[in-house]
Amino acid sequence: MTDITIRGAGIFGLSVAWVCCQRGARVQIVDPHGAAAGSSGGIVGALAPHVPENWNPKKAFQLESLLMAESFWAEIANAGVKNPGYARTGRLQPIADPAAHVLAQRRAETARELWRDHATWEVVTAQHGDWQPNSPDGHLIHDSLSAHLHPRQACEAIVAALRGFGVEVMPESTDKGAVLWATGVAGLEALNRDHTRSVGNGVKGQAALLRYDAAGAPQLFAGGVHVIPHLDGTVAIGSTSERDYDDPKSTDTKLDDVIAAACAAVPALEGAPVIARWAGVRPRARSRAPMLGAWPDRQGHFIANGGFKIGFGMAPKVAHVMADLLLDGSDTIPEGFRVEDNL
Repeated sequence: MTDITIRGAGIFGLSVAWVCCQRGARVQIVDPHGAAAGSSGGIVGALAPHVPENWNPKKAFQLESLLMAESFWAEIANAGVKNPGYARTGRLQPIADPAAHVLAQRRAETARELWRDHATWEVVTAQHGDWQPNSPDGHLIHDSLSAHLHPRQACEAIVAALRGFGVEVMPESTDKGAVLWATGVAGLEALNRDHTRSVGNGVKGQAALLRYDAAGAPQLFAGGVHVIPHLDGTVAIGSTSERDYDDPKSTDTKLDDVIAAACAAVPALEGAPVIARWAGVRPRARSRAPMLGAWPDRQGHFIANGGFKIGFGMAPKVAHVMADLLLDGSDTIPEGFRVEDNL
């Protein structure tokens, strides 16, 4: 059996721990702040694909991960008897004008080539009742690949599933075996101190949770805002992207603007009570892709960081790729995702 120490109990650390345990490794997770204490404890949870064009390794990796997600989260839910809130219900987006309509139809063609029979991207008539964004064109983009989950609940579900392997998140412990650093913004800041240029940075996001039951409906993206109908009868709205901020945990008028934009784009939300406001700082690697691989000049140490806005969507594939590296020495990290790409 292989010993693995994972430092950081956000979505990357927890997901890698889960897959390593499934493969028979002895795993310990260390995080002085507990599970999902950072941006992984958020409330939005959009698992949405990049547009199907200008294909590259990042988009291919994301497609594989999104297609893995249903079975990945089902196994976790069954093992720990906690619901991560996962649902693949697709996504609706408005079409602004004739030029956008032509572009959407072109992307429908490329989706057939790139996504094959796994999912569709199509232009549909706006006829989804109250649960749809305003669309000047009278049509909507619908893709069947998008899914969503509740981030905080998803992390709690992995923690519960890991208990079946006798694994708990500990505040501190001595390293055993290979060490994976999945420490989010703090990890990026530590790397920045050792290098002459920025490896990455934190980007603050603010989001809100509304009391409105649209469970089972598609998620919406309109007015630059994600609108996520969680399965528990709430709707999440988010989020801001702030490079400059004073307080990483506070919400302010920027979130009020996001809520107003969501209500303007989706009139059904007008008057829905806001039951929670959330803010956190997400780790963004310089390359904008997840940063994966061996830590240069630190034998036996590895990094999984930079999930930013797509960490939950990338997590299933990241977990398997990092387990391959940690347990078997098999390096299947794609171009543009390597730690050295950011140094």
